[in-house]
Amino acid sequence: MSARPTYGFVGLGKMGGPMAANLARSGADIVVFDSAGSAVRALAEARVASSVAEVAAASETVFFSLPDGPVVLEVLGEVVAAADRVTRTVIDLSTVGIDAARAAYARASDGGIVYVDAPVSGGRNGAVAGTITVMWAGPGELLESHGVALEAMSKNVFHVGTQAGQGQALKLLNNFLSATATAATAEALLFGLTQGLELKTMLDVVNVSTGRSHASADKYVNRVLTGTFDSGFATSLMAKDVRLFAEAAAAAGSPNELGATVRALWDAMDAHAPAGDHTEVFTFLRDHGGH
Repeated sequence: MSARPTYGFVGLGKMGGPMAANLARSGADIVVFDSAGSAVRALAEARVASSVAEVAAASETVFFSLPDGPVVLEVLGEVVAAADRVTRTVIDLSTVGIDAARAAYARASDGGIVYVDAPVSGGRNGAVAGTITVMWAGPGELLESHGVALEAMSKNVFHVGTQAGQGQALKLLNNFLSATATAATAEALLFGLTQGLELKTMLDVVNVSTGRSHASADKYVNRVLTGTFDSGFATSLMAKDVRLFAEAAAAAGSPNELGATVRALWDAMDAHAPAGDHTEVFTFLRDHGGH
């Protein structure tokens, strides 16, 4: 038996795959499972499992990187039910929403597992570079004991709270801000184009002025101006996150005027091109916005 802990990783999409690869390259022993299969085959450093139950039988700690709450609850159920399970901790890197995180925590607790709500931000590029942000909502002692593994995947780990749902709340408000800035930048630049201004000139000026944002400085310079629209974050995921934010804000009774408007915009884009890159909100508003 190896003296090193074996970490499990379930879900190897655009974010999970690079994170798992960074963890493996750090020297950790990892066992991975992804129902899609293609991402697993590309991860040469890992032992490939044939099921979630096999991951649970090999790993005291399992990381999730899954698309939404229903999938997380389904996979968590498989971990809990695994006959030879040694898993004691599930660290969920997914964006699932506050209610789903709380439900997952309760389900895990009933099965003798500690569930940590720890969503990430930074996109595929951040996942590859190991610079993503982790928003850890869980026990501080577990954060400390998993520090080496987390540092292999992230240079920005924040202990944001101790209750499941708090990590989700921070991730959702962050993505709401990102979605708002991305859409607002599109509208501003499209207005400028009607006045004969060049796209590059507008971005050059905005990015040294008070209108600058991550959207204008990164997404529009590197994904829109180039015409590549390749941020790696799908419209469907951005729409999901904005929807979760708007629903959570309404449930909390906090101001939601902008939230409702931004949600309507992203829902419309999601209906138009769910598989598209979210930076294509620029072309969506150019072609379908206005009157």
